Amino acid sequence: MAVTIPADRPNIDPYPLSPYVAWAGNRNRDTILKVFGDLFPKTGDALELASGSGMHINYFAPHFPQLRFQPSDYNPEVFDAIKAKRAEAGNANVADPIAIDLTNAETWPDPKDRLYDAIFVINLFQVAPVAIIDGIAQVAARVLKDDGLLAIYGPFKVEGQYTTESNAAFDQEILAAKVPEWGLKDVKDLEKAANKHGVVLKRRVDSLPCNNFILVFGKA
Repeated sequence: MAVTIPADRPNIDPYPLSPYVAWAGNRNRDTILKVFGDLFPKTGDALELASGSGMHINYFAPHFPQLRFQPSDYNPEVFDAIKAKRAEAGNANVADPIAIDLTNAETWPDPKDRLYDAIFVINLFQVAPVAIIDGIAQVAARVLKDDGLLAIYGPFKVEGQYTTESNAAFDQEILAAKVPEWGLKDVKDLEKAANKHGVVLKRRVDSLPCNNFILVFGKA
């Protein structure tokens, strides 16, 4: 299958501060914001997992002035970038980033400190193992309010099938890099892993640009 690559797209590089991540983030942020505008509460607390450079959380924050945003990442090297974007945007409702490694339970937040109305993850699974959903679901089970939501954005397969030719082509491009665990994951696999921790798929938002989905989970 031929792969059609936009002329302005940098080479795929999942490093949070790479030109590719910046390009992809700028392309999808307004679409995500529109959906989050319907999903997120007007007030409360929102936690972003795998914040990377902080581009999304700092873009969203001004649109939810009464919502407190908590960025996080496993890599402290990106914290300065998150803070710089916060300062540039003047976001008083974005907290200092915290270290959360989704593979290490010792780093997960304590529910005694705070519970969250929303947790969100953006563009992670195509360059991360499906097993990461186990950590995400456990964090959600631990610190998500009973009526809170977990939103996961990205490209996925459905019932083992690609939903569009463009997603199939994108997956083949990723797989060609021959990096272990890269590639589109199946919604069913995420759902199955999350269910083990009392987190269930409530809604699938599709018909989004770039043929991506927003998977909305919540406590059972």
